[in-house]
Amino acid sequence: MVKIGGSTLGQHDTTLEDLVGLQREGTEVVVVHGGGKAITEWLDRQGIASRFVDGLRVTDKESIDVVVAVLAGVVNKQLVASINGLGGRAVGLTGADAGILQAKIKDPALGLVGEPTRIDSGAIETLLAGGYLPVIAPIGLLEGEDGPCDTLLNINADTFAADTGGALNAEQFVFLTDVAGVCDEGGAVIPRMTADQAQSRITQGTISGGMIPKVEACIRALRHVPSASIVDGRRPHALKACMGGDFAGTRIE
Repeated sequence: MVKIGGSTLGQHDTTLEDLVGLQREGTEVVVVHGGGKAITEWLDRQGIASRFVDGLRVTDKESIDVVVAVLAGVVNKQLVASINGLGGRAVGLTGADAGILQAKIKDPALGLVGEPTRIDSGAIETLLAGGYLPVIAPIGLLEGEDGPCDTLLNINADTFAADTGGALNAEQFVFLTDVAGVCDEGGAVIPRMTADQAQSRITQGTISGGMIPKVEACIRALRHVPSASIVDGRRPHALKACMGGDFAGTRIE
């Protein structure tokens, strides 16, 4: 399971090349992507202010249409087109497709932001069995008493990746970001930490902002695998190196 953020992908990024290479080698890879920067840009165009609480975007009824359009449309299809253009076999979808991800409202103060409650990975597994690389936008459906409702929810991409990867029994979790890793008070990257140490740093405030959901997602992933990695996706072939054991970033285990 690989989670990539829109801010991770730059002009000289090699992540997509690495994904195609892994697919050609026969490795089953699932990608969950974010797109916060693009969402903010499109909201600005519409004159809608962006607000965040503990690194999570407040998503009201005014902004949900923009969030869905940007994540499921602009960002997802650009990634799919780029991967296929490099010789890969990617298919784009969201957590709303085939009812993959159902969620409850995470916090009324955040609006239409969901906390995953149920994962149906059947559609993803079908794509993998067919030799495709699923590229998933973190949009889910509100869970009702009798199944999914028709209300779309914005799901934090890190949380989405952790829970979906768990449902798929992923062997590795890699969270690509645009920073060197989790840093200590002096700005040095912490190469390894336990889940308890990570949680303590969140509580103390030394891990803050957008890094909080990434670290929390790693902790969630530890329910399913021995370790999860936050890797600097700006480094050339960082994903390939991480998969090969040449690790640079923060590993939580």
